[in-house]
Order: sequence, then structure tokens, then C-alpha cells
Amino acid sequence: MWIICTTLLLLIIGGVAFINQPSFGKTPRGERLARIQQSPNYRDGKFQNLSPTQQLTSDKSMVSTMLDFLFRKVEGLRPDVDIPVIKTDLKQFDLHEEVLVWLGHSSIYFQTNGKRFLVDPVFISASPVSFFNKPFKGTNIYSPDDMPDIDFLIISHDHWDHLDYQTVKQLRSRIGKVICPLGVGEHFEYWGFKKEQLIELDWNEKAALATIAQDSTSSNGSELTVYCLPARHFTGRGLSPNQSLWASYMLQTPSQNIYLSGDGGYDTHFANIAKQFRHIDLAILENGQYGDGWKYIHMLPEDLEKAVKDLHADRVLTVHNSKYALAQHAWTKPLDDIVRFAEKDSIHLLTPMIGEPVQLADTLQTFKKWWKR
Repeated sequence: MWIICTTLLLLIIGGVAFINQPSFGKTPRGERLARIQQSPNYRDGKFQNLSPTQQLTSDKSMVSTMLDFLFRKVEGLRPDVDIPVIKTDLKQFDLHEEVLVWLGHSSIYFQTNGKRFLVDPVFISASPVSFFNKPFKGTNIYSPDDMPDIDFLIISHDHWDHLDYQTVKQLRSRIGKVICPLGVGEHFEYWGFKKEQLIELDWNEKAALATIAQDSTSSNGSELTVYCLPARHFTGRGLSPNQSLWASYMLQTPSQNIYLSGDGGYDTHFANIAKQFRHIDLAILENGQYGDGWKYIHMLPEDLEKAVKDLHADRVLTVHNSKYALAQHAWTKPLDDIVRFAEKDSIHLLTPMIGEPVQLADTLQTFKKWWKR
């Protein structure tokens, strides 16, 4: 009995110590919590989606779902060989070059109007433990050291595969401002970022990031503006879910509108965003890690098609695929499905390799189906 009790006590102590590591962040408190409690999106002690959203939608229990995820064999779940990639030197871009580089999963580097942006960078670990959720062979080619100085770090939500503690800690001295949903700023302050660095937004709030002069002889200019917009998802790095918000964003520049969907399932927000922003030049949408068991928090292929139609974007780039196996589908299926849809409905789909530059001003640029053997 003493052995059993001692073992249980040690397990409890170990578990408490594990979830109290700095990487788990902190739940909001103080002035930030007071602001959260005034949000129209915070009800009954947590953030809520626009529509009622059940996280697990199968008839299986949480335990059965996790066991399937961990042990079920799926053909083609992971690639057998290294994925083809291009290691582009991001520091060599001229600051005024309008360019975007997908860095794998949902991590994106882009620069526009003389400003550098980094979205959801995960270069070290996409989970609380380094041995779990390993990247596919060949995909982990970028590190924090490869990043130039960043004007604006954009975070969609606080899940581990979008907010990597080690990555942001190593980048801290080279990040100007952090754009994040309401509540996520608590993590960043705990990790040593200054409060004045944070642009922390609720849905339907906006922030002016910079004023871009229209020409060298005029004092007039146009604002570079970010809009925080709804998504359908959830948050949490530990035992306190939905205490910070999840979001999508529209970056409005003098020359284009770029939409970042973040993670999330299909809902009315896509059509509403299209009504609010009559012209979307580029939509970057989640595509992958979906399943019938969680169909409301990640888009199934047919939902992604509806989202694309709702948004009416000139060009579409899909991410959240081709680096991690977080669902029970073949790793190539998200890209195969969206290509079939794009070809059928004449959607201008961008399919760059990891690290391959996308020229934002070049509307005729084409890409290979690099995932095909």
C-alpha cells in the first residue's frame, strides 16, 4: 500500500511540475482578465464560437478517439521519403520585395510595403514533449536563426502547433510587435515580451500598423491595417481551455488584402468577411488535419470548398498540411482534394513547396504538383 501511495504521489507531483513548465504559458489575470470578461465573445467563463461548436463529433469516447489517433494504421499517413523543399535565404530579400514563403504547416514569412511579417512560427517543437508530433522527413529546414528581424509576429491562437515557446523565445529580441487574439498576450508577457509590444485584439477590432507614404514628395499615405476576425476553433495549452481567443485576420495594405484563416471549421464568418472586404487578393486557408470526429473545428474538404467560394479571393494558398500527421488521412490528400476542386471551378490555387517564394505581385506565377511522385 505504501508503495502504491508513494508511486501515485510521485506521479501527481511529476504531472503538476510538467504542466507548470514555462512553455505552458499562463492563463489571463488582472487587467487582461477584466478586459476578457467584457468581451461579447466571452460567456459562461470561457470564449465561445459564433455558432454552438462541439469539439468531438463522433460517437466514440475521448479515450477511443485518442487511441485511434495514436495507434490506428493509415496508409500514406506520413511520406516514405524526404519531402522536396527549397531552402530560400529569407535574409537576402530586398525589403521592398513583395514576397511570401510558406515555411511548413501554418508557418509563413512574408513581406509587404516594407514590413516583415511572420505567422505562427513553429521551428522547434509542435507539442509539449519533443518526441511527439515529429515533422515529416525533410520539412524541418528552418530555424529561428534563419529569420530576419521581424516587424510583426502574427499568432492565430495558442495551440502548440501554432505557438512554439522555444521558437518565440529565441526570436524575442528580433520581434518588433506581436499581433495576437485577446488573452494570448498573457503567454507572451510571461515569456519576457514587453506589454507595449503586444497588439492584442478581440474579434472585429482593428489596429493601424504603419502609415505607408504614397510617394516620396507627399506627406499623405495609406495605413497598413490588421483586422482581427472570427474563426471557429478553441484554445488551451494546459488544463484551462478557451481562456484565450482564436482568430483569423485580414491584413489591408495600400496594394492588397491578405486573409489569414488561422485554424477552424466552416461557419458563416467566411461569407460575412467577404461582405466586409469586397476584394480579397490572397486567401491563406487551413487545409489538413481534419476528421469526421472533429468536423466543426477543422474544415473537411467539402467545407474548404465552401469557404473558398464564400471568400471569392483572387488567389488561394492552403496550409496546415505536409509537415505533421495530426489526423487520420493520407498526407497528400488535402492537396489532392483542393487541386481537383480548383481545376474544376477555375480557382487560382498556389501550391508552392516549403521554402519556395511566392511573388505577391505576380498573378501569373505557377507551381508544380511537388507532392506527386
